[in-house]
Amino acid sequence: MKHTLKRIPIVILMLCVGMVQQVAAQDETIVFTPQWTAQAQFAGYYVAEHLGFYREAGVEVRIEHPKTTQPAMSRLRQNLCQATTLQLCQALEIVDGGIPLVNILQTSMNNAMVIVSARGKNPLAQRGARVGIWSVGFGQLAICMNHKDHLDYQWVRFAQNINLFVSGALDATLAMSYNEYYQLVQAGVEMTDKNVYRFCDHGYNVQEDGVYVTRSYYEQHREQAKKFAEASRKGWEWAAEHPEEALDIVMAYVDKDHIATNRVMQRLMLQEVLRLQVDRESKQREFRLRPDMVELASRLMAEYQMLNREITYEELIDNGK
Repeated sequence: MKHTLKRIPIVILMLCVGMVQQVAAQDETIVFTPQWTAQAQFAGYYVAEHLGFYREAGVEVRIEHPKTTQPAMSRLRQNLCQATTLQLCQALEIVDGGIPLVNILQTSMNNAMVIVSARGKNPLAQRGARVGIWSVGFGQLAICMNHKDHLDYQWVRFAQNINLFVSGALDATLAMSYNEYYQLVQAGVEMTDKNVYRFCDHGYNVQEDGVYVTRSYYEQHREQAKKFAEASRKGWEWAAEHPEEALDIVMAYVDKDHIATNRVMQRLMLQEVLRLQVDRESKQREFRLRPDMVELASRLMAEYQMLNREITYEELIDNGK
């Protein structure tokens, strides 16, 4: 009886230690929220989770997609996730708004935005045109271009599809070359050099998707963030080498979340996303934020009053403090 009583405090202690370890493990989990619903735009992260790259790196990661009514950045602000993907222009706006961010991985090396005009017209020849723009953002460079070229576009916000444009309610629409562009192709819209304006070819080649965390989180979890970034990069490199197998993984996530799409569309998206990851100059997947692109985006956005001040490259990276 005495031996049993002596063992009880030890058992209680072990249970307490286990509970503390469990709580600590939960605190160490990185909840990652891509900026949109499940699709091939985020293939590398799905690969890293599915193939165990995060686990091998010693980091617990849970992927949680945002709802269409709750942008990814709002989840970061509310501490519902620790990392999210943002376009560079979005990140600049957020830092300008008082939330310091750190870019821990840059996947996009080129800009994907285009303007598609109806009836084969040149988008730059349609002054005052009704042009579709995403209600959740992403159109910063188009707004800069509109001001610079005095086009006087009437912006019409849409949530996530091409219906307004296809129905004839719009003169033109913004689109991503890996997403809405192919939706338009599948809808039978003719795409030519005349009616498609590619921002990357007209002085607006600003990087887009990167992975960001708040600076306060990064300073407290630097090693974890680095492990997450490295494993994510490994996922993207694997996807580039095994695109069909990566597509199988993407479709599993798509089906799980009941996303209305198809394998053909997701294959086109993955091919284009992987193409955009290759730097035009080095011809390599560099996975780095380019200082010159930060400077270009910041200068343009500040010039047209989209930022209160220019944000520097150093504000977005690990500055060693």
